[in-house]
Amino acid sequence: MQYFVVMIDYGRSGREAIVDPEVTRREVISRIVSREYRNICFIHEITDAAVTDVTEDILAEAALPEIPSDEADLQATRFDHARDLRKHERT
Repeated sequence: MQYFVVMIDYGRSGREAIVDPEVTRREVISRIVSREYRNICFIHEITDAAVTDVTEDILAEAALPEIPSDEADLQATRFDHARDLRKHERT
């Protein structure tokens, strides 16, 4: 049997261990990405009698890729430039 324990820290309210044998690794990652799981203290993978700390691995998998802002807005910049040109043509 394999399952994950996700320990979440709520600050002064305390901590909560979320344990659900039906939640897969992919589901844990999906919940981190969707921000359902926040302020994670640790994530342990329980397999038979072995406990493995997989916090760094899962958080790395859940991390969204960093997109440099200059690459992300190239199309928007072209549209803004075209709009500005049209504005100046009218005046």
